[in-house]
Amino acid sequence: MNFDVSKRTIYLLRHGESELNVKGRIGGNSDLSERGQNYAQALAKFVEQENIPNLKVWTSELKRTQQTSEHIEAPKECWKALNEINAGVCEEMTYEEIAVKYPEEFALRDQNKYTYRYPKGESYEDLVARLEPVIMELERQKNVMVIAHQAVARCLLAYFLDKNSEELAYLKVPLHTILKLTPVAYGCLIEEINLNVESVDTHRERPKNVSQTRSQQEALQTLPTT
Repeated sequence: MNFDVSKRTIYLLRHGESELNVKGRIGGNSDLSERGQNYAQALAKFVEQENIPNLKVWTSELKRTQQTSEHIEAPKECWKALNEINAGVCEEMTYEEIAVKYPEEFALRDQNKYTYRYPKGESYEDLVARLEPVIMELERQKNVMVIAHQAVARCLLAYFLDKNSEELAYLKVPLHTILKLTPVAYGCLIEEINLNVESVDTHRERPKNVSQTRSQQEALQTLPTT
């Protein structure tokens, strides 16, 4: 993998905690929660203290990323390609609701999360293709802060850390945490910066039993704790 190794930094992060995050619902286009709003203010203070030269801020079209960038004093650009993975018929559902209403789909996604495509939605494989123009432009930029979403951040992080497709779909990108990426000659350095604003956990590990005949309890065994 060839990197432009001139001095530059990519700040990769998710939006602040959203109202749907608090309810355990995926996707949607909700506003930030109160804690998410606190994170947006803390993020602006972080940027000010870092004094990052010529910083650019990229967001998705969704409200929660734009609200997260609201207090940052830097040029902002909105990318449709940075929108969260489209969960199709499962948008705004909880994992419990998906397991009950679409148990076979829930199992199929656990069997191969990278290639699984939500009905009327997208797969991680689709998302990687969608993000190609973003990655190409990132390689040409200097200092950029990318405020995106869990699945999107996983894809970008996997590119810079050279992770395979199986690893990509389960990379941990917690809320209210900045991943500071510094490309170097042999790859990419990563520093995790937590701004100490509490949030829910949205990370769900792959359960041991991925069979379509598993029980609902087995399907929900690795449900994130809120």
